[in-house]
Amino acid sequence: MAKQKRYRMKPGDFVLTILVMALVVFGVIMVFSASYYAAISEYGDAYYYLKRDVMWALLGAVAMVVTSVVNYRIYAKVAPVLLVVSVVLLALLFTPLGDERGGAVRWLDLGIPVTIMPGEIAKICAIIFTAWYLSRDPKIIRSFTRGVLPMLCLCAVYGGLIIAQPNLSTAITVCTIIVGIMFVAGLNLLYLAGLGLAGAAAVTALILSDPEGYWARRLTSFRDPFLDAQGDGWQVIQSFYALGSGGLFGVGLGKSIQKTLYLPEPQNDFILAIIGEELGYVGCILLLICYLVLIWRGCHIAMNAPDAFGTLLASGITIMLAVQVLLNVAVVTSSMPPTGITLPFVSFGGNALLLFMGSMGILLNISRHSAR
Repeated sequence: MAKQKRYRMKPGDFVLTILVMALVVFGVIMVFSASYYAAISEYGDAYYYLKRDVMWALLGAVAMVVTSVVNYRIYAKVAPVLLVVSVVLLALLFTPLGDERGGAVRWLDLGIPVTIMPGEIAKICAIIFTAWYLSRDPKIIRSFTRGVLPMLCLCAVYGGLIIAQPNLSTAITVCTIIVGIMFVAGLNLLYLAGLGLAGAAAVTALILSDPEGYWARRLTSFRDPFLDAQGDGWQVIQSFYALGSGGLFGVGLGKSIQKTLYLPEPQNDFILAIIGEELGYVGCILLLICYLVLIWRGCHIAMNAPDAFGTLLASGITIMLAVQVLLNVAVVTSSMPPTGITLPFVSFGGNALLLFMGSMGILLNISRHSAR
């Protein structure tokens, strides 16, 4: 009688599937609520953002289904190619194809109906490449020249290209993901501490290089946004008003005052402020609990993955989710400088939603291959 295989395909993680779909549906509702007045003001169509968000959500659902059935090990075979593609896309931002909006060049206009954000693509490509590189040899991370140094070079390439857009938040996210995967792979704690100090020194140098310039204002305005209430502090102050007005249970869905053209781009980075105003402190806590459970499921999948590549890949996706939630909450509450980081599955943003849902499909596929 043949010996039973240790690993067998099984249904994907049910809790993760339900949470992702619930967050996406909740996000569509909140994007419509938050963007209603902005859509009328900018496009003369109250449903402009709603229609686009629904379209991206449906595309994301397709991506999630596809990646959940495609064997995750195939990504290891194309990891170097994905790295090159992501770097080329980032470099194209500094050509005439780059589309400047609000003083930043973060989008590629390729003449198609939608624009592409290479920074979002870089996140998942960095995860796949780092997971592949470190999973080839379990001991490689203990070598500075073969393990740590190549990953530092990867951080430098991604970080330099993304900061130049400028987009510090995405650069921080990508570098944190890479270092996080290195830690899961067995990075020496002394190296980890050194990387942390190096990152802090780099940010300090960025501020000191031009004390009155863009980065200095951007990185220090959060300490007291009321010092420049009509300038750099305006968005954060409006966020405070929204969160404060919501109280414990909120003013009611659709009844936000700050979204009536007070809070800029309420459907994007600061959608949590509108959630706090309309659904209150309780609504925000319930949302964060959903994220915590989702992160827990990601950790569970990573710990039960059948191989090193699966573990590092699942860890990287989970780290990406956790970092973005943490950064977004910190920005909305003025615990760190304002950045262009979206709230996963909830904020309006087609590229981010599509790639996050596709990433969740990869997690589901890894969970299908894990031990019963």
